Amino acid sequence: MSRKKLCEYYWAPFKSDCEELLGRFQQTESVRYEGFSAIWREMDFSGVFFGTQSDHEKRYFTRLIFTIAYRYILPPYSFQIRVGGLYMIYGLYNTQLIWPKEKIRIALKDWYDVQKLIADAKSCQHLDVVYIFKRLLSSKAFCFTAMPQKLTFEGRERVQHNVNEEFRDHKNRVTELASIEMLEEIANMHGHYERLKKSSVPPSSGVTLLNLTYLVQKCAFEYQQWQDKIAAEKEKNSKKETTQKSESSSRAVMLAAIKSKSYGHVSKGTKSRRHRQVEMVTPGSGTDQALFSQKRRPPSLRTRTWQNFGKPSEPEQTQEWLLSVMEEDKNALKRKDIRRFKWRNNWL
Repeated sequence: MSRKKLCEYYWAPFKSDCEELLGRFQQTESVRYEGFSAIWREMDFSGVFFGTQSDHEKRYFTRLIFTIAYRYILPPYSFQIRVGGLYMIYGLYNTQLIWPKEKIRIALKDWYDVQKLIADAKSCQHLDVVYIFKRLLSSKAFCFTAMPQKLTFEGRERVQHNVNEEFRDHKNRVTELASIEMLEEIANMHGHYERLKKSSVPPSSGVTLLNLTYLVQKCAFEYQQWQDKIAAEKEKNSKKETTQKSESSSRAVMLAAIKSKSYGHVSKGTKSRRHRQVEMVTPGSGTDQALFSQKRRPPSLRTRTWQNFGKPSEPEQTQEWLLSVMEEDKNALKRKDIRRFKWRNNWL
C-alpha cells in the first residue's frame, strides 16, 4: 500500500480514537496521569499498533500517528486536552512495536508553546505532567526539526487537521459568563434569596448578606485586566524583536556601505611597501579585493656591490694539473735512477 493510501486509510480512524480518548479524559475534569492511564487501559489504546503487517508499513504508521497526536499538545486546545495529548504521546512512544523507536518530530516554532505548557503545569504544581515530560526528554524521544512533517517534492498526502470545538480553549469564557443578561439573572435570583433569608432570619442575628452580583462582576473585571496585561507583554516582546531585527539590518547596510567605500579608494601604503604600485578596483568591477601589480624587483646585493666598487676583472687562466708526465721529466727521472743504482753497486 502506498503512503498516500496509508495516510488516507489511517488518518480519520486514528483521529477519531484520539478524540474519544481525550473526550473521556476531559470528563474526569482532572489532569492526573492516574485517571488517564485508567482510560488508556480500559480502551486498550496500545492495540492500535497491531493492525500493520510489514516493517515498512509499521514505521510509516507510527510516524503518522505521532504527527496526529502531536497536534493535541499545541494551541488552540485547552490546558487539560494538551496535557492529555502529552500523556497520549508518552504512551504511544513506549508501546510502539518498531526498533529503533520512531521519534516525535517537534518543530522549533512550536517548542515555545510546549515549554510554556510545562511551565504552567509546574506553577500549578501538576508534577505528574512535568515528570512525564522529563521522562520523554531523558529518553531522547523528541526530534527537533524545522517542520512538523517531512516535506517531499510534490507531496500530496497532506490531510487537514480540523480542530474539535469541544476541545478548543475559550479564552473569553469568563467574559461570556459575566454578560449583562447573566448578571441580571444572577441579581434577580440573589435578590429573591435575600428576601427569603431576611424573612426567615431575625435582624438581630447579625447575619450579613453578600452582594453576589458585584463579586462576579469584580472577578470578571480582574480577569479581563490580567488578559490585557498578558496581551500587552506579548505585543511589547514582538515590538522588541522587530526593533532588534531592524537594528541588525541597518547595521548590515552600514557595514556594506563602509566596505564599498573602503574598496573604492586607494589607501596610502606603508614605507616598506612604497615600491609597490596599488591598482584601484571599484566595487562594480566584479572583485572584492584590490589587485596589486608590482614594479621590477630591486637590484640584488651583487649588482649593487659591482655598481659601488666596480666589477672585478676576469680571473687569470691557470694551468690545470695533469696526471701524465712530460717526456723530458721522464728522461731525467731515468738518469737519476741509473746513477742511484750504480752508486749502490759500487758500495756493495
